[in-house]
Amino acid sequence: MNKKPHVGSDEWASLLATARTGKETGLMTRLASLAAVALLAVSAAPASGGPQEDRNIQLIKDYYAAYATGNPEAVRAFLAPDIVWRIPGHHPLAGDKRGPEEVVAFFRGLADGKFKAEPIFFQAQGDLVVDIHRGWSNVGSGPEIDQLYALMFRIKDGKIAEAQNFLTDMY
Repeated sequence: MNKKPHVGSDEWASLLATARTGKETGLMTRLASLAAVALLAVSAAPASGGPQEDRNIQLIKDYYAAYATGNPEAVRAFLAPDIVWRIPGHHPLAGDKRGPEEVVAFFRGLADGKFKAEPIFFQAQGDLVVDIHRGWSNVGSGPEIDQLYALMFRIKDGKIAEAQNFLTDMY
């Protein structure tokens, strides 16, 4: 069964119009790249029914709501015991975080940088959920980071078993 994305075409048009007028150079290209990655990831998964996808999307929405509380411990309930959280790149945050302790410690570091996430798009197929979100932070007097991210989550037994970040800037 083909399900419509949880962001309608009018919402995409509005999002793209906003991106065209955004302050960040290349935002349109980055948004298009992230959307392509998200759609490719979901289309490669085997097809299945709708209720599982709806539950999995709701799990990720609930995870983001817990994250938004600013308490890194709040996300622990969403993590599988053997979770792997992958972040590519050549920067201090890059690498695999294994197990709930490492993932929560990673989120503690993000909280110190006042990292915020604003979900934009969710799509699911089978045990995979892809989201695109805007993330921003500012550490001390350093430059503000404001970019788009795509994440692919694998859900197992109602928990996040794996998360793969797709960054627009890996350095």
